[in-house]
Amino acid sequence: MRLFYSCVFVLLLCACSRDSETITFETVAVNKTVALSNDSIPPTCSVNIHLEQATPESGRAGEIVNATVANRLLNRGDDGIQQAAEAFAEEYTSNYIKTLLPLYNQDREDPRKHAWYHYHYIINSHTQTGSKGTVVYLADINYRQGGNHVVNQQVVMNFEASTGRLLTTKDIFVDGYETLLKKILLKALKENTGLKTLKALRRKGYLKGMDIFVPENFILSSDAITFIYNPDEIGPYNLGSTELTIAYTAMSKILNSSFEH
Repeated sequence: MRLFYSCVFVLLLCACSRDSETITFETVAVNKTVALSNDSIPPTCSVNIHLEQATPESGRAGEIVNATVANRLLNRGDDGIQQAAEAFAEEYTSNYIKTLLPLYNQDREDPRKHAWYHYHYIINSHTQTGSKGTVVYLADINYRQGGNHVVNQQVVMNFEASTGRLLTTKDIFVDGYETLLKKILLKALKENTGLKTLKALRRKGYLKGMDIFVPENFILSSDAITFIYNPDEIGPYNLGSTELTIAYTAMSKILNSSFEH
């Protein structure tokens, strides 16, 4: 396993009524690969994690960001991202060997089944300036756990730069926003797909057996919010993720008065 830091970059988030706020990030990388057996070409499990970590210079806000990221992506909120990534890689590869080696020993003589035992788990992240006074943290996850099916997911977190607090839809919208916002999102989905009715959407594999919902996966920007649905959440898996960008002007009736963009 190797851990290193990339060059630090800076996101400048300016607010009109206060001094410029600065959050700096550095990249933590953890790479670990284990073989399932001592065969000449054994199945392997690889974990490759490249995550942005707020530097100590970012103060308490940075500590809160790091704890939230570690908890959300690695299920280890009590550790910093560095320690959490190392622990995640160690546990993931250890469980791989513990769980799959007995099964592989039964299938060792059948090369048709060997591909099923190749696993990988990859996380890459980057950050960008969001709406006024916010920083957006985007993580792309790609993993394979047996067979040929690869899962792709994106996790987005929007942080208040001054405090490190994770922003949710409850911070952005007024109480009771869901009904109108779901109508807006459904209209956007129809426009994006060129399908004019809910029935037509469902024939194409969208919203099968479900209604549209407001995801907590969204990107704040200066003039709009992009709502992100991962593959198979509201649309067919083979079409990948669905992104619906809604201008603030279209949501003016439900925006919280305390939210500045």
